[in-house]
Amino acid sequence: MDKKKLAVFDIDGTIFRKNLHFELINELSWLGTFPTSVRRRLTEVYSNWLEHEGTYEDYRSALVALYAEHIRGVSEEKVREASKIVIPFHMKRTYLFSEALIRKFRAEGRHMIAVSGSPIEVVEEYNDEYLGFDKVFGSVYEKDENGLYTGRATFEPTKAKGAVVSRYAEENGIDLADSYGIGDTESDIGIFRIVEHPIAFNPNKNLKEAAEKAGWRIIVEKKDVVYDLTRCAATGGSGSPDDLMD
Repeated sequence: MDKKKLAVFDIDGTIFRKNLHFELINELSWLGTFPTSVRRRLTEVYSNWLEHEGTYEDYRSALVALYAEHIRGVSEEKVREASKIVIPFHMKRTYLFSEALIRKFRAEGRHMIAVSGSPIEVVEEYNDEYLGFDKVFGSVYEKDENGLYTGRATFEPTKAKGAVVSRYAEENGIDLADSYGIGDTESDIGIFRIVEHPIAFNPNKNLKEAAEKAGWRIIVEKKDVVYDLTRCAATGGSGSPDDLMD
């Protein structure tokens, strides 16, 4: 039996225009599961990033710390409840280029997975209700003997995305030849090193520098125009998402 070709996506900032982790924390606060003060802190960390008082990685790390602090003593049922509110409201807030890639890969019959740093509960809900990928990975948090979260993460795929993908491909007989990887930050570099076709999509500074050094494809989407920065100098490589699929 032929092995299926693989396509690996990051979610936050790559498929989803916002951040699932942010939206989950915000909803848990609105529901009263997290205190109201959490929403104020969310606004602060997001504003710091928008106003260039910190990097995207600082912003993401602040979300992780905020979630870990306040998830202690919360049940999975509460997180699932919040996820079921977040996803229907936000799920179509996606990038045109990533949507076009997903359509292309689905038509090709590729095996598609996503590796995200957001909590697994909201990632699974997003997949069930919108993406329909073959497998998704998200951060997993420990539970105590009463089934309540302790605040300690037992699995954080962003710390070793390449290893997560390699192991999954090996365990499932999936071929990494002619494979694609799409992501937006340095946490995706591990994926890019093992796939044949890496795409740095709307990359942050660290990923952009790594992509330029390695010769990886760099794509930027602005409003409804997609720019292929690896082609622009020679061909004026911009246009609709479907124009830049090859």
